[in-house]
Amino acid sequence: MLSKIVRMSIFVLVTFVVLGCTVWAQSSEITAAAPTTHTLTISLKGTLGPILAGSDPLSLDGKSGAVTILASESLSPTKHTSTSATYTLPPGAIKVTAGSNKFTTKSPSKMIINLTSTADILTLIISDTKDGLMVTDTTFLQAGSWTKAVLKHPGVFKPSPQNLTSAKSANGPGCKVKYTIFGSTTILGFTGTGASSATVDPVLPDEDMGAYDVEH
Repeated sequence: MLSKIVRMSIFVLVTFVVLGCTVWAQSSEITAAAPTTHTLTISLKGTLGPILAGSDPLSLDGKSGAVTILASESLSPTKHTSTSATYTLPPGAIKVTAGSNKFTTKSPSKMIINLTSTADILTLIISDTKDGLMVTDTTFLQAGSWTKAVLKHPGVFKPSPQNLTSAKSANGPGCKVKYTIFGSTTILGFTGTGASSATVDPVLPDEDMGAYDVEH
């Protein structure tokens, strides 16, 4: 009788250990699963002008303009305050069209977000090293378009889309584009629309798993 009780106790103990290891392994697999990441897209489209300062050597006044920004929502700011965040975007993250001029950034760019009581302000600082062009694009969005979460990671703004209103002076509020080329600086107003969205990044299959599937 005692031997039977001992055998039963050992069986229960072994079963508990095996089940415990199985549950732990499943839990580890869940914990180790890659987190879902998103890519933020911001699109600004409209018309450049009027000329607020400078001589406009590229003759962009009255021409169409567009900026497309791609940024990972997992980015962390390189600098921040209680109301602003500065993000460094990698080469290729921004595409610019201004009249017949088109280029994609070949060097890192800055994206600065300022949250104020009157507007949420998006500022892009871009350079085109090929032509020595420097561009600062300033976009005034509705106040409250972003929550304070944007100071930790980039995210979509709401409502989207929303109308963009041109600045009336070079130093006044409103949307504007400043560019410097050939030693000359020009500031143009900008009127149009701004939109943002986020998409889930695709989950790529494990390389070893893919090789296993092919061979088997």
